[in-house]
Amino acid sequence: MPLPAPSDPSVLVIVVNFNGGAMLCACLDSLQQQQFRDFRTVVVDNASTDGSVDGLEVTYPWVHVIRSPGNLGFAAGNNLALRKAGSARWVALLNPDAVARPDWLERLVTAARAHPQFSLFSSRLLADEAGMVLDGAGDAYHVWGVPWRVGHGQAATGKFLDAREIFAPCAAAALYRREVFQDTGGFDEDFFCYVEDVDLAFRARLLGHRSLYVPDSIAVHIGSGVVGRHSDFQIYHGHRNLVWTWVRNMPAALLWLYIPAHLALTLVSLLVFAMRGRGAPIWRAKRDAWRGLPRAWAKRRATQATRTASTVELLALMQDGFPKRYSERSRAAREPVV
Repeated sequence: MPLPAPSDPSVLVIVVNFNGGAMLCACLDSLQQQQFRDFRTVVVDNASTDGSVDGLEVTYPWVHVIRSPGNLGFAAGNNLALRKAGSARWVALLNPDAVARPDWLERLVTAARAHPQFSLFSSRLLADEAGMVLDGAGDAYHVWGVPWRVGHGQAATGKFLDAREIFAPCAAAALYRREVFQDTGGFDEDFFCYVEDVDLAFRARLLGHRSLYVPDSIAVHIGSGVVGRHSDFQIYHGHRNLVWTWVRNMPAALLWLYIPAHLALTLVSLLVFAMRGRGAPIWRAKRDAWRGLPRAWAKRRATQATRTASTVELLALMQDGFPKRYSERSRAAREPVV
């Protein structure tokens, strides 16, 4: 049994759940074993139907549960919990399909204290308990508008053991300074889920916040444990939201320079998914992304009006050239952070 959750903790840990089942229990068990104790845990349940939060306060009395009457999605679910953050200095996010190592949070907080020039911190995500395969070492972003998880499927060794600046943390296991959410207004709730963490990090970077990969902060991440990898749900939200992320955040000089490439990439995506028998979700994604462009453009005006980061600084964090999945071609990602 852990110590009682502090009433005025330095860290708020948020877990957004939807039909997490046994995975949610494994996630909370891993939080119960954390060596760093100065945190409070909030579980936001998005109207689960599998009974995964039934009696949760009895089994985990140190957890505060917020039961939503409907499915808010990942973005709005986190925003709801953030309103309960109190005076917490840092906010940690952990997916219900992730299991954190006992020193996971301690390593993140130590990195945050040691590197005040950074505001967002990404864990090393492993694909299995054996720790041989990487689920991701932070998120990369291509100037054409494509995000992906660095190192996914590769051996979790070598260059992935070095701390380095990245474009964005994967919100499956990450730490944020509280002011990141205050400055950006939090996650974009129009996204519902998928790519919202990249969008948030992009908007934060436009305001001068930077992201750091912390390799010794480790969590095992199943990934899409509820909806399933490469499901229609994932394809739809991911490919719709990547369009909105690019349109809202890309500086004007780069937006107009790379719009032909972005459109060409969209066409290729439509063709490739159609050939794989997945034409319906990708078509709906691009159709709805197009329909949402006026709203995304209105947000763009507000976002770009407050930008402080230069185009050159942003370009140094992105990947260019022909996209190669899981590559690390961004200039900033080449050098470890000492």
